[in-house]
Amino acid sequence: MKAVRWLALLLAGMLTLPSLASAQEITVGGQVRPRFEYRNPQVVTGGGGESWISMRTRADVTAKLDRNVTAFVQFQDVRIWGEESSTLGDFVADGFDLHQGYVDLRSTGPTVLSGRAGRQDVAFGGQRLVGTVNWVQQGRVFDGLMLGADGSGFKLDLFGSAIANDYTATHDNDEYFAAAYGQLKKAGPGILDLYGLYNSVPTDSVKTSQLTMGARWWGQQGIIRFRLEGSYQAGKRDAVDVSAFMVGARVAAVFAGGDADLTLWYDYLSGDSDTSDDKIKVFSTLFATNHKFYGLADYFLNIPAHTGGRGLQDIALKGSWKPRGDVTLRTELHSFHAAQSEGLSSGRFGEEIDITAGYRYSRNLNISGGFAYVFAADAWGEIGRLTENAVWTFLMLDVTF
Repeated sequence: MKAVRWLALLLAGMLTLPSLASAQEITVGGQVRPRFEYRNPQVVTGGGGESWISMRTRADVTAKLDRNVTAFVQFQDVRIWGEESSTLGDFVADGFDLHQGYVDLRSTGPTVLSGRAGRQDVAFGGQRLVGTVNWVQQGRVFDGLMLGADGSGFKLDLFGSAIANDYTATHDNDEYFAAAYGQLKKAGPGILDLYGLYNSVPTDSVKTSQLTMGARWWGQQGIIRFRLEGSYQAGKRDAVDVSAFMVGARVAAVFAGGDADLTLWYDYLSGDSDTSDDKIKVFSTLFATNHKFYGLADYFLNIPAHTGGRGLQDIALKGSWKPRGDVTLRTELHSFHAAQSEGLSSGRFGEEIDITAGYRYSRNLNISGGFAYVFAADAWGEIGRLTENAVWTFLMLDVTF
């Protein structure tokens, strides 16, 4: 039945080609991104090594209908090679989906006003709390409405989204997410972001009404890049009062005309030392792109679940170097610790070293690969996550057009 529905959609698209031809500009694009990965142990609690190849395939159409109106449609297929045992017998297209589909309205003038309605990528700031998670082949999108204003000294985005709707057959509860993200483009030597994020599940049994407020100050002065940010969470999460926070700082020195840098990094995400009391003190990273922050091996993708509710401290040293224009080398050293270590033999989760390389073969093809080794301490096993040292590696082709 799903194949029939997609066939109907494609036929409907063909019928609209005459109207699309009347648009000012039609642009067709796409992406093919196969990636080989190997992980040992395969599961976080143990087991032998395993390898697999996943692949993302995207096709999109952008229609500029007039000077102020644009429509964008993007389809996506995500699969594991060998997932279909017989391509002759499997024709349900169950990996095929609408990734994005929206209408974009934009004004002209000194202050640009914009509105975007539909399924869309959403990323705020450095994607610390709301991001697209582009590393994951399927990525993250939201069904919602984005309103924006972009002036000479400020930028403001207002966003509202339906995460789940109990009107559908797939959900029993409503769930909503809303955000206000503002930016002062000149705040001393940097840029200041101020934001409020609200996520809600209004059902009494799992009631969530949580507000995350924060600020992010970032910029560059000479050869020094910096970032300082903090967030506080209040309200209710799963019908329990919340009081949690996150602070992070980064300072980097840039060398060789911008082709090399060295970064010192520290993050603190609050944890909960007593999960039986009437207050949640562990910070939630909401809809973050955690792959960017807490090690490429992805043992902290879901926070707080992947820290056992203990919170997280991440002390890191990061460096990158471009020996030539089409090659980039990066390395990261992380030391992970619990924010609250009560009940653990120590507060140390372990360390991780990441080494990656990227080669831009052409404007449309990028080749990248990497290796991570994770040194697991006792605390990682005591929260049920990782009981032995781990290895992860990847090789990826990324073709865009």
